[in-house]
Amino acid sequence: MVEVREWSRSDTARLLRVPSSGDDKYSRGVVALRTGSAQYPGAAVLGTEAAWRAGAGFVRYVGEGRAADAVIARRPETVVAADTGRTRIDAWVIGSGTDAATRTDDETAALRQILAGTARVVVDAGALDLAAGSAAPFVVTPHAGEFARLRAELRLTPSDDAQRAEAAVEVAARLGGVVLLKGARTLVADPEGRVIEVSAGTGWLATAGSGDVLGGVLGALLAANQDAPLAEATAAAAWLHGYAGRLAADTAGAGERPGPGHPIVAMDVAEALPRAVADLLT
Repeated sequence: MVEVREWSRSDTARLLRVPSSGDDKYSRGVVALRTGSAQYPGAAVLGTEAAWRAGAGFVRYVGEGRAADAVIARRPETVVAADTGRTRIDAWVIGSGTDAATRTDDETAALRQILAGTARVVVDAGALDLAAGSAAPFVVTPHAGEFARLRAELRLTPSDDAQRAEAAVEVAARLGGVVLLKGARTLVADPEGRVIEVSAGTGWLATAGSGDVLGGVLGALLAANQDAPLAEATAAAAWLHGYAGRLAADTAGAGERPGPGHPIVAMDVAEALPRAVADLLT
């Protein structure tokens, strides 16, 4: 039986870094995203937006075409280029809005190079198949369907909801990285067998693009908390994302008493992040 730790509001607040007079855009964390595609350019926009809104000091988008154009149109602060050269990167977000089945050899090589580096990496969607054995510290962020496919690729037996914690630990150990298993109860597992449960969200977060926003929040918090354990920074990002969803849906009422709320879209969650951060810091 795996012991599960419940992640809290105060745990999250501890990992929100308030910039001082000595900070600059680099010391606040540099996030790079290699996400989105011609088919799904919105993933790039949502992840970039969320990284900025969650407090990153510098955000780079690595890509071309529709996704790059959409990013710069929405967030002109973003440095957009086909590659990063030798520039500083504290955390990467890769794979969101992409499909491994249509990935080119050049894209595979570029993603493998990122995963062979030293910066922390958030691995989502179309890059999940590349995570195993990576040298970089990484967190994979599968939803239930992706998690089942990942277990099959790792030649692990199918699991059910009653075994979620044990299954997440098993995958983390096999991959050699942190697993964030999305769901109403998000689980964060590390290769040493520790599991954190995050349940700050709302059912209204079950909307297209919400995971892309989570990727950007993860990038920002992983970049800003280089000394924090990867699993804890991951849990803090998941909690912040969930709380921003509650604020956006109006389910975080006075005294934390939830109301029924209302429908939201993913960009609503990204736009609620500054309010969520401010609330936690007070």
